[in-house]
Amino acid sequence: MSERSSRAGRFRGHVSFVSVVTGLAMTGFAGIVFVTAHAKVADATPSRCLAVGASEPNHGMVWIPDGTYAQGDTVYPEEGPVTPAHVKGFWMDRHEVTNAQFAIFVKATGYVTEAERPLDAATHPGLPAEMLKPGAMVFFMPKKVVGMEDVSQWWRYVPGANWRHPEGPKTDLQGRGKYPAVHISFDDAQAYAKWAGKRLPTEAEWEFAARGGLAGKPFAWGDELKPGGKWMANIYQGRFPVKDTGLDGFAGLAPVAQFPANGYGLYDMAGNVWQWCSDWYRPDYYQTLASARDIPRNPQGPPDSFDASEPGVPKRVQRGGSFLCSDQYCSRYMVGSRGKGEPGSSANHIGFRCVLSASK
Repeated sequence: MSERSSRAGRFRGHVSFVSVVTGLAMTGFAGIVFVTAHAKVADATPSRCLAVGASEPNHGMVWIPDGTYAQGDTVYPEEGPVTPAHVKGFWMDRHEVTNAQFAIFVKATGYVTEAERPLDAATHPGLPAEMLKPGAMVFFMPKKVVGMEDVSQWWRYVPGANWRHPEGPKTDLQGRGKYPAVHISFDDAQAYAKWAGKRLPTEAEWEFAARGGLAGKPFAWGDELKPGGKWMANIYQGRFPVKDTGLDGFAGLAPVAQFPANGYGLYDMAGNVWQWCSDWYRPDYYQTLASARDIPRNPQGPPDSFDASEPGVPKRVQRGGSFLCSDQYCSRYMVGSRGKGEPGSSANHIGFRCVLSASK
């Protein structure tokens, strides 16, 4: 996407993304903060998996074997119908890309994320001057809300917010080396993956890996949200969006790998941060797969994106939900759930992980 047109990005609510920045512009709301000053990154130990051409490209990755599985769910219309799909084996990052890992990439390449770049007023007429500054969307906890339709009650555009300053210019990465890198757009994630000699997963690969060898289960770990009363993912407890009780141990973002791995040894395939997939998003895509005569093998996703709820706004698939998902508002931590985002959009609940084809 040219320029970061999707700074006015769409963020998923109960069923789909909604335009936040457009609403902010209409109400004069502006509020997330970015800063380009350098911040220390704790635990920034280089990993061999980050070097292109590394002798052990699967270091820090998990092997996902070939398999056929039932893809999709029946909770939301765009998640079905459930249909079989076959996936060829591949390597996948054990957890989300961390701040420490992303810092190594930035130091090696000088890459500037989309949230750190200003917008051109000529190509974005109507946006307030504050929103043309480098920045991104940040969740904040309001004292009260009136209804759940207006997401600007808990999302703010903050000039100066970016991966170095997750909640705005007064925040940094001190002690957050093991936290997922956030405010990462699809294009940022692609750039990292290419540098690392990897790629982003297809939607089919992501879901197959997330299921961890389990068949037909609603969660990456099985049938129950809290087996034995134990929280299995970093999601939102309390009354969304005004109180996060942090009963799972974290009010807000958590470091990676704080909850049990799934059957394939993957961490955080539910909650914590949304993760980009390589596929374009179409709500009717699973219907296309279901109409195939044979079981789709390694489906690559649709050739383009169209969403009748927001025509003319192409989106990429996101999976896994985030620390803001709850059964009250957005239960998309369920393994078959789908999310979507404009390629240039970012927020403090969006990250990624990479995969590596078996042939590499």
